[in-house]
Parts: sequence; C-alpha cells; structure tokens
Amino acid sequence: MGGFFGVTAKEDCVFDLFFGTDYHSHLGTRRAGMCVYGESGFDRAIHSIEGSPFRTKFDKEANTMHGNYGIGSISDYEGQPVLVRSHHGTFAITTVGKINNADALVEKVLEGNTHFFEMSNGEISQTELVAALINQQDNFIDGIRYAQEQIEGSMSMLMLTPKGIYAARDLLGRTPVIIGKKEDAYCACFEDTSFLNLGYVKERELGPGEITIMTEKGIKTLAQQGKDMKVCTFLWVYYGYPSSSYEGISVEKMRYQCGSKIASRDNVKPDVVAGVPDSGTAHAIGYSNESGIPFSRPFIKYTPTWPRSFIPTIQSKRNLIAKMKLIAVKDLIEDKSLLLIDDSIVRGTQLRETTEFLYESGAKEVHIRPACPPLLFGCKYLNFSRSTSEMELIARRVIEELEGKEVSKERLQVYADPDTEEYKNMVEKIREKLNFTTLQFNRLDDMLDSVEIDPCKLCTYCWNGKE
Repeated sequence: MGGFFGVTAKEDCVFDLFFGTDYHSHLGTRRAGMCVYGESGFDRAIHSIEGSPFRTKFDKEANTMHGNYGIGSISDYEGQPVLVRSHHGTFAITTVGKINNADALVEKVLEGNTHFFEMSNGEISQTELVAALINQQDNFIDGIRYAQEQIEGSMSMLMLTPKGIYAARDLLGRTPVIIGKKEDAYCACFEDTSFLNLGYVKERELGPGEITIMTEKGIKTLAQQGKDMKVCTFLWVYYGYPSSSYEGISVEKMRYQCGSKIASRDNVKPDVVAGVPDSGTAHAIGYSNESGIPFSRPFIKYTPTWPRSFIPTIQSKRNLIAKMKLIAVKDLIEDKSLLLIDDSIVRGTQLRETTEFLYESGAKEVHIRPACPPLLFGCKYLNFSRSTSEMELIARRVIEELEGKEVSKERLQVYADPDTEEYKNMVEKIREKLNFTTLQFNRLDDMLDSVEIDPCKLCTYCWNGKE
C-alpha cells in the first residue's frame, strides 16, 4: 500500500509537506520521499524507513529543502517520487495503485528505444512506468488519461511541475484523492487526516477519473469525472486512519457500525469484548455498545519503540520478537471468556499466535469475530499485501482441502455465500486450524450497510470475486 501528499503555497511549503506526508505513515513501511519545486528548481530526497520513522529520516530535509510546490510519498514498495526529464520538461511523480499488466506495458514502451532502471529486486518501478506512459502523449492531460486507460488495475497520482501539481484519481475511484485548502495554500492527499492539524479544511474529493491541476491560487478540473465508482471497501475496514473519512463516511463511525452488525447476529456471551490493536479496536467498541458486553483491553501493544515497520535483525529470534509488541494484562485475561475482533483474517498466522498468547495468559475461551468476510481472492487493484499467491489466504487453502482439488472461480462463489453449507464447513475448518473457541465472520451485506453508500459504488472483489 502507500499514500501521498502534495501542497501548493504562496510561501514555502516544506513544513506542510513534511508533516502532511508523515501523517500517511500508517500506509507504508519501506520507502518514503519528498520533492519540491522553487526558485532553485527541483530538489528531491528518498530514504528507507524500514528501521526508522519518516520524521527521523527526513528531519534534515525539513530544514534544508525550500519551495512553493511539493509532493511526498510513503510506500510499502518502491522509492518515490520519481524525478523525470522528458519532452514535457522536468516533472516529479508519485503514485498509488497496482499495475497487473506491467510486463506488457514495459515491452510496449521499450519499442520506442527508451529504457528503465531496474530496482534491486529486478522489477521496474511502477511509478517510472506510469511516467513513461504519460510521455507517450503530447501533453500531460492526454498522457495521464492514456496511462490510466492502458493500465489493468488502478492508478491515482500526483505530478509536480513548475506550473503546479496535477492530481488524478484512478478511473473507478478505487483510492481517494482529497483536496484541502487554507488561506494561502492548497493540498491534495490520500488521507484527510493528514491536513486537519495543518490549518486546512476539506474542499472536496476528486471524482473517479478526474484530472486536475492545483496551484497556490486554487484547483482547476482538466478532465471530468466518470459516472462509475468502485472505491475500495477495505479503506474503511482496515487501511484508513480512524479520524479519516472517504466519500463523506467516517472510518471510525463505519467501524462502530460494523461491530454493531456483528453483535446483532451473535449469540455467545463472553465476559468481555476486545479489539486486536489497533484496527480491531473501533469494531470492538461497536460490538460492545450493541451487545452491552463490557469492552476491555486485555493486551496492550507497546508502541514507543516498536513501529509497524520494525524488522528484527536477529533472525533466530524473529518469531519471538514479532510477538513482543503485545503485552498481556493477566488479571483481565485469567479465567475469562474473551471475544476478540480483528479487521480480517488473511493467512491466519498472526491471529492464531495471538489466540495462543491469550490461552497461555490464562484465557478460558477465545471467540474470534473478523470485521469482514473471508478473503477468497487476492486484490487486483491495490498492493494489499506482499502475498504472491491466493493460496496464501487461509480460506482458499481450507477450501482446497475440503474440495480435494483446485477450485474454479464459479465454485468459489458458493463459499462466498454465508447461507450455504459449504460456507459453514469452511468457517468451521478455519476455526479448527486456528484453535478458536468459536469463529463467526461479518457478513458482506452487513459490512456494506455499515459503509452507508450505494453498494454498487464499492469494490468487493477480494470477498466475492466480482469485478
């Protein structure tokens, strides 16, 4: 995953750029960068953030960079922004999205006798590829639209030029691009949380496929939005920061409603309800409010020196270190029946370890309630995880065990329906494997109701395989 922040200001923009980008740190753990444009031209810096937070790595640039326009990026994958010199002039670009047909597009671009720089893993930077596609056309507007239309997947972007910042949302609006404004500046970003403490107010969200240019004087639409939208539902369930909102719907409120829906269909009576820190907490509060069962924090995540991106250097102790973030509060666990809500179950490894950790700490029962349905398909539109195969999903592994063979997409639809025997058998098999007392997933219809926008505008591919 990843996030970006761009700002155009009458005065120096670097303070806002630094903190606005930093507020996207929950979306990426590997690479970050900033690029500004001012009287001295372009100035760019990219650093690894695998061992240190963004603020620490970019403290020097926050004091030495200067410019009126700037873009920043935090990513789980490649270093961005990419700085490009082309027939359009020099520009910097940062992207959020996923390109499924990258190999074919690279070959197409290479026919023009251009070249790409390979990253250390041998892959081509998808942001560099987007820039190359834009350069196939005579102007930025046509180039952005051409790139979006050629890409199978999704692509939102910010482009920094001497004339302003181009902001474009992907064709079906799978990821957000949000505009903020204050008296002397405008910003464009992934999360509106990023500008709330910087004095900006929310102006609007770009529509699907909308292309704009932003200067310190305002924002102008260059290509109108499309009619159809398929925004990622997982933004509310997991990705989004609790204080953010998309399409006018608060992340925190949606999660309360999600937990409430789960509780309304449940019949177990645990002693307490708890959320897996941090993304399960709001769902658990919603469950507690609806059920009347007390909310508790029987284990705490130690955050001061253990950021999400921490990678242990002692390989032999890696598994132990991975669990050391969570610290048990034994007198809230011992001899208790606990109901635990997490945002999702992907591979199941982490939640199984958490459950074992609670049993070892004296829990009598551990009931698990994921806030979304079983994940049956790998995401085609966002870099949701580093999984290389759908068979890493525990639901898919269990289905193949039950079926005794590879399962067709059509057959998987039966397992996506919570009212079938196949679905119930799948859930029970997952429960057995992960050693939960009981397991009950949130239903897709309840989850979509919790978002409170037209379900036709929401992407549900990872749960039901529907485009």
